Amino acid sequence: MLRSKVGYSMNEDSFTSGVMSARNSLIGSSSKIGFLYTSCLSNVKEVVKGVRSVTDIPVIGCTSAGAVIVPEGIVASNSGFASMLSMADVNLTVGVAAHESGKNARLVGRKVAMEAVENAGMNVAPSYFYMVASPKEEEDYLLGIQDVIGNVPFFGGSAADDTVEGKWKIICNDKVFSDGVAVAFFYTPNDIVTEYTGAYRETSNVGIVTEVKDDRNLVSIDGEKSLKKYASWIGKDASQLRGTNLLVESICRPLGVKDPVGNLTVIRHPMVGNTNDTMNLGNKVVPGTAVIQMEATVDELINSTGEAVKQVRKQLTTEPAAYIFVHCGGRKLGIGNRLEEVHKQLLRESKGVPFICVFTFGEYGYREHSANTCGGLMLSFTGFGKE
Repeated sequence: MLRSKVGYSMNEDSFTSGVMSARNSLIGSSSKIGFLYTSCLSNVKEVVKGVRSVTDIPVIGCTSAGAVIVPEGIVASNSGFASMLSMADVNLTVGVAAHESGKNARLVGRKVAMEAVENAGMNVAPSYFYMVASPKEEEDYLLGIQDVIGNVPFFGGSAADDTVEGKWKIICNDKVFSDGVAVAFFYTPNDIVTEYTGAYRETSNVGIVTEVKDDRNLVSIDGEKSLKKYASWIGKDASQLRGTNLLVESICRPLGVKDPVGNLTVIRHPMVGNTNDTMNLGNKVVPGTAVIQMEATVDELINSTGEAVKQVRKQLTTEPAAYIFVHCGGRKLGIGNRLEEVHKQLLRESKGVPFICVFTFGEYGYREHSANTCGGLMLSFTGFGKE
């Protein structure tokens, strides 16, 4: 039977913060894995040293944008924070592995997958996996991992910082690094399910991607410069969307791409409006596909969190024992000072089950009959069954 527990600390000393988070999350000597999330304001290496002084279980995680949410409330501090959710189950085997980035992200993904299988002491594909990566080559890491294990369902998100300055860190056991990927492979008969959604509404504004550079620079839609096209859709002038003005403006009005079977609309977050009227996106787009302008109010962004937990619970065939909520940091920015309302949603719908909510710069998941994929401005909410 799976059990879980959450610990956290806002101690100004990063080492102590790691010690306290680990001690308060461990389930005796039975814990099999710890999901560790901390602030970019913390000394992340010292946080990890603190955790490792308490336990040698596999640990994986990343820095979170500005805060994490646990059942007791929002954990945030100007001097940093740390938090950890641990899981224990005699029927659970976990293998973690990590690699810093290299010349070929797909090859790095293959290496990580093979090492995770080996570290689990197994010779077969896992039943589920978690991935955390830097916000750049997530799709290629995923391809490499799936080259090794096939289309095993996954969840997770990209490391984040507070200001989109590249101060994010990935954590895996004793390793702390900024650019690369880490995975946790789960071998268990227990139920694990993910609700992966943007929870945005489609508008009638749809166009065909006609030119892309370097996967994430959207040059044109319907042959028109992408920033001008998007600006016309939302009733703005392109000059108002230069730089990171676009990032903020598009939180409630992003772009979406449908999967081939129509089960999932993956959100593409317009991040930077360039002076040549193109835009940089948070994830990959491909010429010849349709992009849809999506929309949601701040109220809908908040309420979608509680609804996502409900959907996870509906999919589980047994009682939930743990939740990991991967929530976009951009959505958090759009929600602003109403984040306490998200805590209330999560607390109400989790019904006493331990959870941790991390804020990321990219979210990963799948839908029924859909492939694993990476998006932005999304929720990747995962529930772990007791048995």
